[in-house]
Amino acid sequence: MTTARLPLFPLNAVLFPGLVLPLNVFEERYRAMMRELLALDESAPRRFVVVAIRDGSEVAPTAPGMPDGTALPEKGPAAGFGPDPIKSFHPVGCVADAASIRQRADGTYEVMVTGTTRVRLRSVDADGAFLTAETEELPEEPGEEAEALAEGVLRAFRAYQKRLAGARERSLTTSELPDDPSVVSYLVAAAAMVDVPTKQRLLEAPDTTARLREELALLRAETAVLRHLPSLPAVELTQAPMYPN
Repeated sequence: MTTARLPLFPLNAVLFPGLVLPLNVFEERYRAMMRELLALDESAPRRFVVVAIRDGSEVAPTAPGMPDGTALPEKGPAAGFGPDPIKSFHPVGCVADAASIRQRADGTYEVMVTGTTRVRLRSVDADGAFLTAETEELPEEPGEEAEALAEGVLRAFRAYQKRLAGARERSLTTSELPDDPSVVSYLVAAAAMVDVPTKQRLLEAPDTTARLREELALLRAETAVLRHLPSLPAVELTQAPMYPN
């Protein structure tokens, strides 16, 4: 069992291994995290865990809240996540490797990360300037039918993307996706236009086969729905929209 204590970056989004995620960092607790990462030796990895929020606010409240209109806004690393922050997060997140951290003139940061490995949160610590978590690495097991299912998922994804983009748009071909079933499963999970709980369920799948099997059913169902909807914009497979902290 591989464990590590890492900074924790909660989002209203799911990061998958292989997914590129741009971040706009402006809250002080996450600025402090970026300053600490930048202070590391250049040869050291700049890593933190992106975890999806189950119950709480991505950005700490900055004005008096409800129902007490006079209550002062919360401050500190756990602001917006309640007295026991770990209960506000989904149990499985993804380690983010910061490829670039650029500080702007106003002190905010532009950060580009890539998801690497899945981890389970064992505990969350709010004693410092930002949240940290004791994490346990989750290995990716292939399962028994991963390769065969990956082929079916690719065919279903092509039909799904064609429905999303419309007939006038160029659809993705199988040759543009990797052959590794686990990579296919993560990329399709990231690209599918589904809600956060569904993406989280795919991230937490016990193995690649289980994730691909669920994706196949999901893509077929979503494609059937899309037949009755107007064309929607195409999606970029490996990069998500920029998220505020």
